Amino acid sequence: MNPLHLPLVDAAPNEPPPRAPDHSRTGLIDAHGRTIHDLRLSVTDRCNFRCTYCMKPNERFLPKQSLLSMDEYLQIVNATMALGVTKLRITGGEPTLYPDLDAFIAAVGDLGLRDIAMTTNGWSLDIHRARQWLRDGLGRLTFSLDTLRDDRMAAITLSTTPVQTVLDSVETARAAGFPRPKLNVVMQRDVNDDEAVAFATLARDRDLDVRFIEFMPLDAGRHWQRDAVVSEAETKKVIEAAFELVPTEATHAAETSSNFSFATSSSGSIGFVSPVTRPFCGACNRLRITAEGMVRPCLFANTEWDVRPALRSGEPHAVARFLQDATWAKKAGHGIGDADFVQPDRGMRAIGG
Repeated sequence: MNPLHLPLVDAAPNEPPPRAPDHSRTGLIDAHGRTIHDLRLSVTDRCNFRCTYCMKPNERFLPKQSLLSMDEYLQIVNATMALGVTKLRITGGEPTLYPDLDAFIAAVGDLGLRDIAMTTNGWSLDIHRARQWLRDGLGRLTFSLDTLRDDRMAAITLSTTPVQTVLDSVETARAAGFPRPKLNVVMQRDVNDDEAVAFATLARDRDLDVRFIEFMPLDAGRHWQRDAVVSEAETKKVIEAAFELVPTEATHAAETSSNFSFATSSSGSIGFVSPVTRPFCGACNRLRITAEGMVRPCLFANTEWDVRPALRSGEPHAVARFLQDATWAKKAGHGIGDADFVQPDRGMRAIGG
């Protein structure tokens, strides 16, 4: 649906996005009537894990001089807030490797943004640092953990970090005062799909929110196959054989997960994020910007636009106009199930979550 009945144009890579029809509007609105309220901003492309579904073992990181400065990240946050963004998720790479992370969180907190969250692999979390983040305005922490077995942890992440280190970080976040921590689990067939009940048990026993995420075609090695996807229906069926689940109402229209509590316990919850078998594109309210300043209206976009010229132009409204143009170009859906779907050139690590 194109409510303004204007033509949609696929821009070539590295060219400016097509012009939005009306820069006088105050919001970030795409050509399909969706309004952006959620910014996913990557502050580094570096990660100390090399998860097999995310990046190649020998993949190189960008030169540090290619990344945006902290002032430029703050320009972006300021511009998007003026255009109606109310949520910021700080991503990477692994954001805790960003040397200016503490200062960035404090600076963003001073802007008065309502909802600031961060996703981390949990390789290290100091309680004093976590408490400072909370004081400075970081409201939520999400941890990535795809297995509860150390041998699989090593095989998936190609790191020596044990599972317990991540679980300890989760408890550190709780002790620091963060609300119920969330765990993201990417389910892959014949890799970790036999751990669904174990993760559900962890959620109930330790009062966690566990989100099972379908394996998406965002692996830098481009080995993704549909038959490697463990569907929401499959995972839910396995868990329901062990626990009675009670659906919970979505907290907002753009909720990406279907969420459940446990019938016999008030502790913990589980959810399913299912972009492959249950796409939620119609309610998508997200915009992603990579660590080097490439704007991606969709996680699966094959076209992205460089915001750096606008950031460095010195023109007061250049960034806002650019982001309005890039948002307008957001496609109706990711098209994973389409015959002509083309997997993005860059993996999740380079895109930001």
